[in-house]
Amino acid sequence: MSVATYITPPVLPDLTDITRYCRIEDIEPFLQMISVAVKSDRNRIVEWRSKKEQLVASIEQTEGPELKIIHESLNQIELERFLLTPSVNELHRSCTHYRDILSSRVMDTVIADMDAAGFVRPTVPFALISMGSDGREEQTLITDQDNLIVYGDGGGEAADVYFKEFSTRLVDGLEEAGFMRCTGDIMPTNQTWRGSYSQWRKRLFSIVRYEVEDIGKNVMDLIVMSDARYVVGDKGLASELIEMIRSMERDYFQVLWGMAKAATEMKLALGFMKRIWTEGSGQHKGEFNVKLLAWAPLVMNVRILAINQSIPATSTLERISLLETEGSFSSSFARDLIDAYHVLTKQRILIQIKALKGIQNDSHYLNPYLLSTVEREQIRHAMTKIEELQKIIHTNFHIV
Repeated sequence: MSVATYITPPVLPDLTDITRYCRIEDIEPFLQMISVAVKSDRNRIVEWRSKKEQLVASIEQTEGPELKIIHESLNQIELERFLLTPSVNELHRSCTHYRDILSSRVMDTVIADMDAAGFVRPTVPFALISMGSDGREEQTLITDQDNLIVYGDGGGEAADVYFKEFSTRLVDGLEEAGFMRCTGDIMPTNQTWRGSYSQWRKRLFSIVRYEVEDIGKNVMDLIVMSDARYVVGDKGLASELIEMIRSMERDYFQVLWGMAKAATEMKLALGFMKRIWTEGSGQHKGEFNVKLLAWAPLVMNVRILAINQSIPATSTLERISLLETEGSFSSSFARDLIDAYHVLTKQRILIQIKALKGIQNDSHYLNPYLLSTVEREQIRHAMTKIEELQKIIHTNFHIV
């Protein structure tokens, strides 16, 4: 199921709602004005589509810093398109698509460079797996690296050495292509995020059996891996690792319970009488962090229920739809959550656009009182539905 499934067709006003305010002599000029505007917008969309196809096609013949130029040009197209037709679904789909191609190209270049430098490539399969927004196919205009590397067993220490060097070059190459380094160090240059299949199996068992020292951090790592998605390399090996992650989360209920507890305790920007809460002082006075205090709790809580119900999808919207199908949500509540996702994600993308244009420094904070009354109420309503979702999980997991 594609995220495009969830695009709601636009509802156009009845013609009488327009013509009742026009004099007869005004109707023809009005129609001509609409026709000109629609044709202009259509031409822009067609032009963007053509330019995007050319840029994507050029990725396979490009390497190094020039990939970043292509990446930035593609991002700019999506930015302009979103301002004209603000479709969250289309932006997710497009950004995820061309960034997968960019990642594949960087990996191919790294392999070729290492071959040319005399590194002996192990005869084991390997794959790049993404997590975070990329894993959920929810890429937006600002992205960073949330990746892991898995390689097949049997390569021994030589494989470990090779993929350590490979990971360093891959992360450098992705950064050169416009993928920022992950501030949380969720990249294969970090030993935690690369390994053979057996090494991953041992690592995961240590987490779910609470055999590690920093259990809190390791459970958070497991939450991150819940959105794992194959990007490039050996798809069979990637699928085996992803299924192992999901099965361990299901089989070790105490770990999932801990994840559920954390999800229900995530704060929302709701204050007295369910009004939107904003910071009372400091740099962000009158604002709130849309990502941490609205969007992330929605994504996290939907993820928990999806894992518990053995739903394989990683996209938040697909997870909501499938949770409705199997009976966890009513159709009306599922629609409320989908609307909440669109409302909050749209605001996040608009904030990113302001940050990219230099209008504001931060890409997460929003002043709700700069919005229209309707938009502000949409955000408030979205958070009340997320709060309901937290209560559902609190009850289902018997969290005291």
